[in-house]
Amino acid sequence: MHIVLDDTAMAAAGRGEVLVSRLLHRAHAEPGWYLYAPACALVEADRARPGTAEHLAALPGITVVDLDLPAAPAPARRNTWAAAHAQHAAQPTADRPDGAVIATADPDRRAGEPVRVLGLTP
Repeated sequence: MHIVLDDTAMAAAGRGEVLVSRLLHRAHAEPGWYLYAPACALVEADRARPGTAEHLAALPGITVVDLDLPAAPAPARRNTWAAAHAQHAAQPTADRPDGAVIATADPDRRAGEPVRVLGLTP
């Protein structure tokens, strides 16, 4: 399972929310579970909850997704850099032909987007 954490999911992880903690554990302990943290979403999460970016980037099982040249135009298509980079990171790639699911603590924010969403609300 390939999962992209958006900024709301990352901030929820910083608060110790149970559903996000379970995802972090699975990515570390279970084969076939992969978590991705887009750099722009890390910045937004760290603004909402200082220290979140350093904490998440240090965890095993999380891959930080750089804002590389192919991702650079993505922010022009969205309201925030965090949302755009998460959506870009969830798109199919050679490593992830089916793309990834976006984990979010605010699933309504993703309504109408062409991505699969995993809501992290209890």
